[in-house]
Amino acid sequence: MDDLEAMHAVLSDPLAMRYWSSPPHADREETRAWLERMIASPPQTSDDFVVEYEGNVIGKAGCWNVPEIGFILHPRAWGKGLAREAVAAVIERTFARFPIDAVEAETDPRNDACLALLAKLGFRELRRAQRTMQVGDEWVDSVYLSLPRASTNARP
Repeated sequence: MDDLEAMHAVLSDPLAMRYWSSPPHADREETRAWLERMIASPPQTSDDFVVEYEGNVIGKAGCWNVPEIGFILHPRAWGKGLAREAVAAVIERTFARFPIDAVEAETDPRNDACLALLAKLGFRELRRAQRTMQVGDEWVDSVYLSLPRASTNARP
């Protein structure tokens, strides 16, 4: 919970949240509830972490529900290779901790940066679906991707 303020800075930022599964957080209480759920998630199905850079929390990466990975960084941390480093570590840890054949990801097809990062890490697109969730007033589509254990390119 010590990371509440820093995570609120990420989760309330409209640019960071553009392709997230919820609108930007309106207040710290919303972020507090989100962080409490992340912390309380059962370790048998979840393995989430805050991401730090130069002593500051800049986002989160992990598996909120194994085998699906997810990540979000504050825009000030974009373009430095930090997402790749964080996601690669999550992939390595997930394969080490869980007896799964692949890790999975889902993203908005408009999120070119995320799709490019996942492709660099070896993810392959499985399928696309339309109107998979409503975020605020907007219906969004999804791209589903997978990285089999045997083909990981996760190490930076």
